[in-house]
Amino acid sequence: EAKCPNIYECWDKRTATIMILGDICTRSCGFCSIKTGKPNLVDENEPYRAANLVKILKLRHVVITSVDRDDLKADYGAYIWNETINAIKDQNPQCTIEVLTPDFKGYKPSLDYVFKAKPHIFSHNIECVERISKKVRIQSNWKRSLDVLKYAVSKNMTTKTGIMVGLGENDKEVFATMEEIYDTGIKIFNIGQYLQ
Repeated sequence: EAKCPNIYECWDKRTATIMILGDICTRSCGFCSIKTGKPNLVDENEPYRAANLVKILKLRHVVITSVDRDDLKADYGAYIWNETINAIKDQNPQCTIEVLTPDFKGYKPSLDYVFKAKPHIFSHNIECVERISKKVRIQSNWKRSLDVLKYAVSKNMTTKTGIMVGLGENDKEVFATMEEIYDTGIKIFNIGQYLQ
């Protein structure tokens, strides 16, 4: 759905990304190709289908991501995240699990529900340097994303984030962002480009 250009490189390493909670996002980030609108109902069987797919594909590493589900006011979809991680672990104990989550609007009980399933890597992308964040992610908040990452670190999660470059930032801002991320205790940081 997101038209990632790295699909073949990942597949060569028996790695794949699975997007859960549908294919319609409640946000409209400028860099993303996923449809925006009113999402469909949550599919309660999705965690088990995802786990079965991991098994069929004999994956060594799976990245679980999702659309934003701001419409699910109770937990923003955290229940399905938890169920998916646990189902994959049950059926594929040899596969490592990385989650690339939305910010869940900073709602800590939702984050805790994801952490409770113990993914190997918790990832949430800060996406860009702070100055241009509002242009890149109109409905998101840079500080909130940073707080989500700090919270993950405080819960002893192996934490990852990333930014895109080529959006109008300068080198000084990139280095300052890298230092700020490093100072939070985040273990994995990537820089790339990801445009429609």
